[in-house]
Amino acid sequence: MGQWLGNSPLILASQSSARKMLLANAGLEFEAVTADIDERGIQTASKLSNPREIALLLAREKAKAVSANRPGSYVIGADQTLALGERLFNKPAGRVQATAQLRDLAGNCHELNSAVAVAHDGKIVFEDVSVARMTMRQMTEADLSAYLDAAGDAVTTSVGAYQLEGLGVHLFERIEGDHFTILGLPLLPLLAFLRRERLVAV
Repeated sequence: MGQWLGNSPLILASQSSARKMLLANAGLEFEAVTADIDERGIQTASKLSNPREIALLLAREKAKAVSANRPGSYVIGADQTLALGERLFNKPAGRVQATAQLRDLAGNCHELNSAVAVAHDGKIVFEDVSVARMTMRQMTEADLSAYLDAAGDAVTTSVGAYQLEGLGVHLFERIEGDHFTILGLPLLPLLAFLRRERLVAV
């Protein structure tokens, strides 16, 4: 039985397979719509440097962009940043960049900042940022090559060149934070908001 009680369809402003899986597994019927925004342009114009603030800004902008065309619907925007100290990482363009990112992350603890924002009729009605701390094990050049050979082109689809739900789990020795935050959607705070608004059945 579906859990969504809203009068209009729930919208996810993302085509992320992980985010779609999390909402579907929670029993929420939704439509996935791409948010057509210039993420890097918005980030640059904002002059923000704090990784949490950047993630939240982009989540808001995605939700508002889709909400503008979907009156009456609740629209979920989400974004995630990866930071090693003050340094922000982007998706690697290829194997060379993936190797460099992993070399820098190996043996260190980095943070995943996952933000969610919900827009309704163009206004943000809920937002949250959750943090996961990820400690990657020490790796030799041979370790890196073996992982990159096994993971293939998938390393270019994720910041940090790993997907924890796949082969990337082999890279870590310690993880602090919930599974949903790591996959890019703070699901528990989102569901709490939907319950408060009486938009879900349970």
